[in-house]
Amino acid sequence: MSKAEQIIATNKLHINELRERFKDEESVKTIDISVFYRAYEPDLKQTTINWRIYALAQMGILNRIGRGKFKTGEGKNYISELPNKLKTIYSKLKKEFPYLKICIWHTSAINEFMLHQAGSSYVLVEVEKEATQSVFYFLKAANYSVFIDATIDLLDKYLPTNKESIIVKSLVTEAPIQNIKGINTPSLEKILVDIFCDDVIFSAQQGAEMRTIFKEAFSKYTINESRMFRYADRRRKKESFKEYINSITNLRQHI
Repeated sequence: MSKAEQIIATNKLHINELRERFKDEESVKTIDISVFYRAYEPDLKQTTINWRIYALAQMGILNRIGRGKFKTGEGKNYISELPNKLKTIYSKLKKEFPYLKICIWHTSAINEFMLHQAGSSYVLVEVEKEATQSVFYFLKAANYSVFIDATIDLLDKYLPTNKESIIVKSLVTEAPIQNIKGINTPSLEKILVDIFCDDVIFSAQQGAEMRTIFKEAFSKYTINESRMFRYADRRRKKESFKEYINSITNLRQHI
């Protein structure tokens, strides 16, 4: 495409007008964008509109937050930190279990969303259910402080306070994870659903603190609602999770 053609194409996107039209909307649906463009070109084909939506998403003008739902402005995707300890553990596990699906992260990652910082934190190693025992014994043999099937009693009384511990747990199938520098870590959608569903491992993130976490997460990052609700459904908590989301004032107006 020539420079002149690019200018013409950009003009047809009506970017400034689109931003102004939808700047106060919490979410914008495909049909809303279609109506917007047909106000300029009544006979515009839907395939052309779909291409424009794709182009706007590539440019960062529209941020996809669900199936057929967008938010205007510059979106920001969540990327979990990868401390050296996580990299080391992940590397050892992949060397021992090269074909195993592994998701690893540190619960201290939640601190950026919390008002009161958690007193303790853990490394979570999530693997396919059939491999949890094997991974547990491998890490134990490697002299890590490692636990499996964590309980409130274990977390309160037996996890050592003088060093970080590892908790091995099952990875829910089709969990939304992301690969960062070759390491599988959870997406923000997964973290939020896990906090809601697991009040044992995330006991420090319950109650008013959980509301704070959700508000901060939604305000700071782009959340893919469709992905989040699909995962909640995989954890058999979709309806109660939706009710919780809708109960948080001003979190989302159109979920």
